[in-house]
Amino acid sequence: MQKFFVGKRLVLIAAILLAVGHARAQEVKDTLTLNLDKALEIALSDNPTIKVAEEEIALKKVSHKETWQNLLPEASISGTMSHTITAPQFSIGDETIKMGKDKSNTASGALNISLPIFAPAVYRAMSMTKTDIELAVEKSRASKQDLVNQVTKAYYQLMLTQDSYEVLQKSYKLAEENFNIVNAKYQQGAVSEFDKISAEVQMRSIKPNVISAANAVTLSKLQLKVLMGITADVDIKIDDSLASYETVVFANQLENSGHEGLVNNTTMKQLELSMKTLQQNIKSLRTNFMPTLAMNYSYQYQSMNNDNWNIFNYNWAGSSSLVFSLSVPLYKASNFTKLKSNRIQMRQLDQNRIDTERKLNMQITSYQDNMAASSEQVSSNKENVMQADKAVQIATKRYEVGKGTVLELNTSQVQLTEAELTYNQSIYDYLVSKADLDQVLGRDYVIKKQK
Repeated sequence: MQKFFVGKRLVLIAAILLAVGHARAQEVKDTLTLNLDKALEIALSDNPTIKVAEEEIALKKVSHKETWQNLLPEASISGTMSHTITAPQFSIGDETIKMGKDKSNTASGALNISLPIFAPAVYRAMSMTKTDIELAVEKSRASKQDLVNQVTKAYYQLMLTQDSYEVLQKSYKLAEENFNIVNAKYQQGAVSEFDKISAEVQMRSIKPNVISAANAVTLSKLQLKVLMGITADVDIKIDDSLASYETVVFANQLENSGHEGLVNNTTMKQLELSMKTLQQNIKSLRTNFMPTLAMNYSYQYQSMNNDNWNIFNYNWAGSSSLVFSLSVPLYKASNFTKLKSNRIQMRQLDQNRIDTERKLNMQITSYQDNMAASSEQVSSNKENVMQADKAVQIATKRYEVGKGTVLELNTSQVQLTEAELTYNQSIYDYLVSKADLDQVLGRDYVIKKQK
């Protein structure tokens, strides 16, 4: 019986080990390593907003095709079968004339072909639908740029939280090492209890910040996953840090000393296309005052006054006709009202364009100023980090030989942590302003091919 339980236990242990191994393998499998290009590629590949915008383009293309098809001829076939119970009759003086036969059948079939010869409204509608396609394409481009902007900033945010977490972890470890040194000296009677308590308080005060930083990393990952369309059960990992973008900061600063203005700005392009649509609509409304000409051809095959229902025994006769229809509008009050309304809309849109242009130029200036300030702060903050690190080393040595105080030691460590956090923040501020500037300037992000 004991052997049975031992064997059962071994089977259970093996099952647990296999389950743990599978769970670990699954965990590794569900971890996605990202860089910025990869994150953008995933986000753009299956984003519902982007897909809706693309479907809108397809819809506008179908509408354009439908419009020019109005210039094609239309053909139809019709047929009728009627039974006369009592034929109509009328009297002329004393004579009664009967039109047709009682209880007779009449059958007919017709081919009708119509073709617009001159249809100005259709021509204008074709131009409008082409502009609608251009507007849909620009809206799709705007959606992509907005998504790129959001994903890029979320990626930078994740880098910032990760770097902050690492800085605080390092700060906690350093405070812990200092506490161990101070505590050892206290045990030897070399320092006072005050020094020991101060070192311990310094160590414990950093711990909540480390926990908050870890939570911030989790939240940043979740935000990025939502934008990328990744499910919550998949973990993401980025092997990237803000410090690696330091050289990019200064290189881009020289590049962005000038800019291309609002030539490629998608908001301005949409306003221009909207104005073009209104102009075309005015031209289309003017076609309401123009004549239209159409041609209609009809061929009819019929048989009348038949006594039976067998159409194959009927006597058939054909006839054809060609009709030209000319319609000349004289007066319709609503046509004038629509023209007036459209002109008002054009003036409104023009004022909106002027206001939007001013605001966008202000944004460009603001982003460029932020980038310039951030780049200067990066240089200054990097020097501060180097000096603060040197100060920690000096304070540590001074305290070890009994020339420094625990206050000096704690202060130097706090200054180093603040300097590193500020350094990372300045790089982040630059990158975020750069992302916003790229969006305002209408710069399309080109995703590099993944290896």
